[in-house]
Amino acid sequence: MDIKAFKMDGLGNDFVIIDQRNNNINLTKNQIIKICDRSYIGCDQLILIKKNRNIDAGLEFYNSDGSVSGACGNGTRCVAYFLYKENNKKEIVLWTSSGILKSIILENNLVETEIGIPKTNWDEIPLSKNLNTKNLDIRIANKNNNEHIQHEIVMLGGTAVNVGNPHIIFFVDNIENFDLKIIGPEIENHKFFPEKCNVTLAKIINENLIKVKVWERGAGLTKACGTAACATAVAANLNGFIKNKTDIEFELGKLSIFIDKKNSIHMKGPVSDIQDIEIKL
Repeated sequence: MDIKAFKMDGLGNDFVIIDQRNNNINLTKNQIIKICDRSYIGCDQLILIKKNRNIDAGLEFYNSDGSVSGACGNGTRCVAYFLYKENNKKEIVLWTSSGILKSIILENNLVETEIGIPKTNWDEIPLSKNLNTKNLDIRIANKNNNEHIQHEIVMLGGTAVNVGNPHIIFFVDNIENFDLKIIGPEIENHKFFPEKCNVTLAKIINENLIKVKVWERGAGLTKACGTAACATAVAANLNGFIKNKTDIEFELGKLSIFIDKKNSIHMKGPVSDIQDIEIKL
C-alpha cells in the first residue's frame, strides 16, 4: 500500500501528516508505530487530517508508540499552515478531541494557535487522588544521585496542568543537572497519573524567558512540545514566576506564550515548509 503523506515540524518537533479528507485509510497500531519509527520514516507524532463539514478539518494525533494523543500544539500549528497553503485562508479552525482550536497564519511561517483554558483541578489532570496540583511533592534526583531521592534544591515538587494532555512541570536551577531519560519514564508512569503524563524540566531565566526540556507521554524525549510550552507558562504564572506572557526556549528555538484576560492560552512560533513523502506499507 502506497500512501501520499507530508512531513513538517515545529522547532524540530516533527510530524508525519496524512490527509484523509477524501480517502480514509484505516491504519493499525503496528503500522502507526512503523511510520513513526526513526529507522523507517520517523516522527514524534502521526497526524491524520479528517473531513469536517462545519469547520476546516478535524485532527487525530498518534504518539510514536501507537497510543492516541489528545492534543498537539505544534502539530496543530503545522496543519493550520498546511491548510493555509492549500486555500490561502489566514484563519484556520480545527477540531481536536480536546477542543476546537483556532489558528492565525502570520508572516514568515509563523503560526499562532489558541490552545484554550488550562485545567488545574486534580480530577481534570487527571490525578489518581485529590492532591495539591500546584505542588505534587514528587521528588526528582539529579545526575549525581543514583537512588532517585532529591539531592539538590528543586523549587517545587512538580506542578500539574492539563492543556489537552496531562503535564507535570519541575522548576529546577539547572535542567542540565538532571537526566530526563531516567526521570521522564519514571514520572510519566507515576501512580499519581492514571493516564500517564508529559514531563518538563524548566529553568526560569527571567519573567520573559524559560528554558525547558521535555519528555512526551508515548513519544519520549522531543526537541520541542507545544502543549508543554503552554503548560510551563501556566505553571510559572500560577507560582508567581511570570506574569501573563513569556517565551519558552527549546533546543532549536522559542515559542511565545500569552495568557489572555479569559485565561485562554495563545501559542506563537515557527513551522517548517511542507515536505512531500510517500509511505510504503
